Amino acid sequence: MQLAFILTMPNRGSWNGGWSGEDRIYCILKSFTSKKDMEKADRLILKKNFHYSWSDGWGANVEVKLVDRAEAMRLRRRSQGFCGYDWMVKSILQYGTILADHEVEKFLESQKNKESQTCQHSQ
Repeated sequence: MQLAFILTMPNRGSWNGGWSGEDRIYCILKSFTSKKDMEKADRLILKKNFHYSWSDGWGANVEVKLVDRAEAMRLRRRSQGFCGYDWMVKSILQYGTILADHEVEKFLESQKNKESQTCQHSQ
């Protein structure tokens, strides 16, 4: 199973509302082979879009979609990399959401709190 992670900047805080890369494709392709990885891939496909907002008005979107071999080859040829935002894909794969480094600790703490509340309710 192969997924394409496609970057766009739908919210732009630039003076003219534009993004110099909007006419290009920015894509990372990832393969999922084990049963556990394919289950994770299925969850990502269901969510489909992951958004990240900065305080300056810019916002990024990473679309996740299942691609066949031909589509993967086409995207690989046309992709201009990922504009230095590879960390977004790593975060999606690790946490199921886009988190900057400074947000990870707070996120993990909130997940831990949710788990402990769930355990308390089930007792």
